[in-house]
Amino acid sequence: MSATAIGTLPLSGALDDILGLVRTLLRTRRLAMAAAAAALLALSTGPSLALSEIQRETVAPPAATAPQAPADTEETLPMPDAGQPADEPGDVIGPDEEPDEPDDAVTPDGPSRPHVDDGPPPPVLYDIGALPEPVQRMRNLILEATQKGDIEGLRPLIGSGDSQTQLSLGGLDGDPIQFLKDLSGDDQGHEILAIMEEVLSAGYVHLDVGTPNELYIWPYFFALPIDNLTPRQRVELFKIVTAGDYEDMKSFGAYIFYRIGITPDGHWSFFVAGD
Repeated sequence: MSATAIGTLPLSGALDDILGLVRTLLRTRRLAMAAAAAALLALSTGPSLALSEIQRETVAPPAATAPQAPADTEETLPMPDAGQPADEPGDVIGPDEEPDEPDDAVTPDGPSRPHVDDGPPPPVLYDIGALPEPVQRMRNLILEATQKGDIEGLRPLIGSGDSQTQLSLGGLDGDPIQFLKDLSGDDQGHEILAIMEEVLSAGYVHLDVGTPNELYIWPYFFALPIDNLTPRQRVELFKIVTAGDYEDMKSFGAYIFYRIGITPDGHWSFFVAGD
């Protein structure tokens, strides 16, 4: 449209034409900007992935190492039997020589190993009133200490020196109360006190009557054939030991758990286990 034409149009029509032209230009510019933004977005991003298409990183397991050859071990020799020390070099006994008898040899029978005849077993006794008064007194003192849970209460009863109660078949050099605590399954010695109480609550036997080795011994199982106990006696035994212990004792051939011996004059002779 020429300038002359524009000038001849009415003023209102000219204004409408000018506004329409402006709108067209603005719309064309917005489309161009949108297209440019879309092109930039396509260049800056890759194809999107669904969550199910995202692969988790997997770590390869470490390669298995070849097993190492075991280190050379020295051949171990069996320990010598207790009480039979290995021969020292040079201590060779000739064919015509007699081995020396050790000065401290242990005899088969001793305070804690009273003699039991091969004949009929001794009678099993339960009557505490039939015991000599000194024996009753010592038994009651031991039971009093066990029932109080006071292992130190045993110290004056154990004594000291040559008259000390035997607590080990192999001898004892240290403190007797500490030794009993070490025997116990707890650090206060309560388990060993419980064993003493159960032992003294069982029946007893009276051995070596009229001899210097006369003793009252608890429990009576010590003097009976362990594999010939009656049902009642086995029930009494299981108050002190387990059924597994009983089977081991039958294989050994004797009762070898804890036992207590008191002399007729009331001396606590021993509290030992083993044979």
